[in-house]
Amino acid sequence: MTIREDFEKREKSFISPYGVRASQSAGRKEPEPACPVRTVFQQDRDRIVFSNAFRRLKHKTQVFLSPLGDHYRTRLTHTLEVAEVARTVSRAMRLNEDLVEAVALGHDLGHTPFGHSGETALKEIYSPDFTHSEQSLRVVDVLERNGQGLNLTWEVRDGIVKHSKGFGDIIPADPGKMASTAEGRIVRFADIIAYLNHDLDDAVRSGVVLRKQIPEACSRILGKNHAQRATTMIRDLIFSSRLVNDQLELSFSDDVFCAMSVLRQFLYENVYRSAPVHAEFIKAKKLISELYFFFLNNPDQLREKMSGLEMNDTYFDTTPVKRVICDYIASMTDRYVLRLYNEIFVPTPLV
Repeated sequence: MTIREDFEKREKSFISPYGVRASQSAGRKEPEPACPVRTVFQQDRDRIVFSNAFRRLKHKTQVFLSPLGDHYRTRLTHTLEVAEVARTVSRAMRLNEDLVEAVALGHDLGHTPFGHSGETALKEIYSPDFTHSEQSLRVVDVLERNGQGLNLTWEVRDGIVKHSKGFGDIIPADPGKMASTAEGRIVRFADIIAYLNHDLDDAVRSGVVLRKQIPEACSRILGKNHAQRATTMIRDLIFSSRLVNDQLELSFSDDVFCAMSVLRQFLYENVYRSAPVHAEFIKAKKLISELYFFFLNNPDQLREKMSGLEMNDTYFDTTPVKRVICDYIASMTDRYVLRLYNEIFVPTPLV
């Protein structure tokens, strides 16, 4: 018996009937020989962590563009916080922590530079159907490993593409918009728990909002600081979720869900759409738009500029140029956009 087979056997004793055992995975698009040490979900987690796209998250915006302060969140630290919340909930519910962690670590791989301003720009100039969640799936399916993709399991791919809610319902009415596994659904909940807490924390640190502005109901029900709020939300999710028709249904209590909804609305009105953040949002959209149209008018420069992504010839030969530009821009970090924009549009003295 291999180490992997022994672990898969032990999974039967600690993963509940509502979780996904690694041995029950629906598999990969391209079948592979089984690893003697790691389960398929452990392999997926490792492939994501060692990917180029994962490393680039450290220089991508969460809320505050190119923050100079060392303690502001980036897209990478957001991802790590989501993974920690998701693992805590998964462990308490006796679900598959490896699957949860893989989905959480991969959920934002396709996020654009400059946060949601970059996503909005690509919606406007490339396609209204562009979403960072679908781009994350494209990263793991197509763009990583020189155009070969990571060949992840079906369960991880499903969780990645269905994690996002934008300003839509936390719990959508259409079950088809939720991940098929309980582990994938946990990541969706962990995502909102993480960003509600750390975005508020960063907003207070930056002075965009004052502590006294936080709605009283949020402080009273959720807590007065980051640790208290996170603890309240995590515990409430664990103890409020229940079995419905022999299915695990994730949910919050009415009081906590209401307080979270109020906090979410407060963040949209006072942080994400605040004058300081919105002003930078507009600037970022302008940079991305101008780069997009530059490459649309100068497609011959794409391959040279994209050399760092090491895409194979098949990708360039079979992918429409607009899609290539979208992939390129979505892959960029904040600082790379700024450097490339200066290189292309800012005059350089000859002497």
